Amino acid sequence: MQAGVTLPKITFKTRVRDESVDGDNPFRWQDMTTDDYFADKRVVLFSLPGAFTPTCSTYQLPGYENGAADFAAEGIDEIYCMSVNDSFVMNKWAQSQDLKNVKVIPDGSGTFTRQMGMLVSKDNLGFGMRSWRYAAVVNNGVIEAWFEEPGRVDEREGDPYGESAPETVLAWLKANK
Repeated sequence: MQAGVTLPKITFKTRVRDESVDGDNPFRWQDMTTDDYFADKRVVLFSLPGAFTPTCSTYQLPGYENGAADFAAEGIDEIYCMSVNDSFVMNKWAQSQDLKNVKVIPDGSGTFTRQMGMLVSKDNLGFGMRSWRYAAVVNNGVIEAWFEEPGRVDEREGDPYGESAPETVLAWLKANK
C-alpha cells in the first residue's frame, strides 16, 4: 500500500446500540460502507492482529485513545481501529477499553484487509487469518500516508510494533502540515 491509493469499497457488518430494541441486548445490525467511514473526512486508520491481544490492548489502542486531542489539533476528524474480528468482539473490546474517542471497525471476514493486501496467516498462534499491523492517514478515502510494520509474512514469529504507533503517525502529521 502507498500514498495516493483509494481504499477498497466494502460493506462492514456492524452492531449498533438501539434503545428501541427490547431485552438485555439492545443492539441491531447496521451495514456501514467505506464511504460512511471515510468520505469527506481526514482520519487515522490503524489495524492490528486482534482485539484483546497484549500489544493492541496495552499500547496501540490506548495510545490513540489518549492522544485523540493531539490528532484533532493536527486536522484529524476521526480515529478508527480495525481488526479482523466480528462486531460483537470489537464492541466488547471497545467497552472494556472505555473508548470515548477511537471508533472500532469490525472486518469480521477480512474482506477489507485482504483487499488492502494486509491479510496474513497467524495459524502458528491459533489466530487464523488476521491483519498485519499498520496505520494510515486517509483523506476522503485516499491514503495520504502509510505506516506498515516491517517483515509482513504469513506465520511470522513475533509482533513488530513501532511504525504504526500513535507517536509515529502524530510525528508525521506535525512534520507535514
